[in-house]
Amino acid sequence: MSKKRILIFDDDTAILEVVTIIFEENGYEVKISETSHDILEKVAEYRPDVILMDNWIPKIGGVEATKLLKNNEEFKNIPVIYVTANNDIVALATEAQADDYVSKPFNLEDLEDMVAKYMKEQV
Repeated sequence: MSKKRILIFDDDTAILEVVTIIFEENGYEVKISETSHDILEKVAEYRPDVILMDNWIPKIGGVEATKLLKNNEEFKNIPVIYVTANNDIVALATEAQADDYVSKPFNLEDLEDMVAKYMKEQV
């Protein structure tokens, strides 16, 4: 059975490093991106099972990047978990059409549980 894949869009290298290590230790394959302007190309190439999306990501931002994905017939069913430090995360996640959200700073266990929940739904 092939590993489940996570694609992470975040411009914070410290978060990318920690989250990558945690998910790889849990048996996931992880790919990262520090920009979101080419989200459709990255998703088409990598075919992730779950996407973690930061709000403040360079070029077009998390809301627009997530909308591009959710308005694409081929990719709209890939779960997107919005991860941001904004106070209005619920409104942002809703506007972006994200499937769920986690506030920064986040508890790693909460993030792991949420990703696992969406991975199960992919089976």
